[in-house]
Amino acid sequence: MSSRMFQGIVLQMKEATNRVIGVIEGNGTIVACSDLSRIGTKWENAAAEIAIQSEGIVKFEGYSFKTLVGWSAQFVFAAFVEGEDDNARSLCVLSAVAFNGAKTYYDEKHDKSTFIKNILLDNILPGDIYIRSRELHFESVRPRIIFLIRQLDVAEIAAVDVVQQLHPDKQHDFVISISESEIVLVKEVDTEVETRDLSKIATGIEHTLKSELMIRTVIGISSPTSNLKDLATAYKEAQVAIEVGKVFDTEKTIINYENLGIGRLIYQLPTTMCEMFLTEVFKKSTIDSLDRETLDTIQSFFENNLNVSETSRKLFVHRNTLVYRLEKIKKLTGLDLREFDHAIIFKVALMVKKYLQSRW
Repeated sequence: MSSRMFQGIVLQMKEATNRVIGVIEGNGTIVACSDLSRIGTKWENAAAEIAIQSEGIVKFEGYSFKTLVGWSAQFVFAAFVEGEDDNARSLCVLSAVAFNGAKTYYDEKHDKSTFIKNILLDNILPGDIYIRSRELHFESVRPRIIFLIRQLDVAEIAAVDVVQQLHPDKQHDFVISISESEIVLVKEVDTEVETRDLSKIATGIEHTLKSELMIRTVIGISSPTSNLKDLATAYKEAQVAIEVGKVFDTEKTIINYENLGIGRLIYQLPTTMCEMFLTEVFKKSTIDSLDRETLDTIQSFFENNLNVSETSRKLFVHRNTLVYRLEKIKKLTGLDLREFDHAIIFKVALMVKKYLQSRW
């Protein structure tokens, strides 16, 4: 990446002078040059001479050299310009300044992504986050959202580039590859950002990846976080959103942590406590004693807000038939779904059962 960045600057400077300009690496390889035929060639004698003198302008074989600084005590890169006269010296110094500035900018951007990734994965101490953010000129107190993009079926490496193209602002948004199948977008947002705006961003990512790379994804969205040190927590929230959605909202491909509701609480309970809850609720018989038709009736009854008339209409059954089914459920479980408190208990019990099944 450094060689391409150097070459871009060389090509811009080429328009201002007819002298050969380039960058040589510590091992003697020319990594960028206005004379394209010399890129990749070795100039080991020049590298050896630069390593000996290292400071100031080094003159060798009709060229002027100046080492680039800021990465190592050893000579890593050096700018070179054709000629040993004063003009060559001045041009070499200016070239080194340009190369140094570009390399510092590039390294800082790379370091910021690495810094963010270390926060997400808890690989940095909380006390070091503030110090490092100052070193990188990073605004630590800004509202940010984590989008965890998990690729289903086959993982595609190019997905990172696609997401990066959708969110090219590298000053405020960071696209990080966490694993072969997971990508994280750390996006800076407005303080008053709304859920529908976040869903719109996630939908854009999902549709683009599907249309361009033909891959299916599920996206978890964290709650807003205002401080860098809280990004690790937000990342875990996005993970929980996907895992809970996999259990309770199997048809959804975009899940917001803040919309998980009671499913989030159930997911955090120990399985032993869940099993105890089911045993206490269904004293007469287990939930497994309910057949498919009965479970479908219950689900429809909940979806229609415990309204008998509306539910019977949706199920295309007579009202008395539905009442009979509800009485049957009451006889089997001891819970009358027409009573709000009983309905809540039964709804939670169904979710707990579904959660336990996902753990087996």
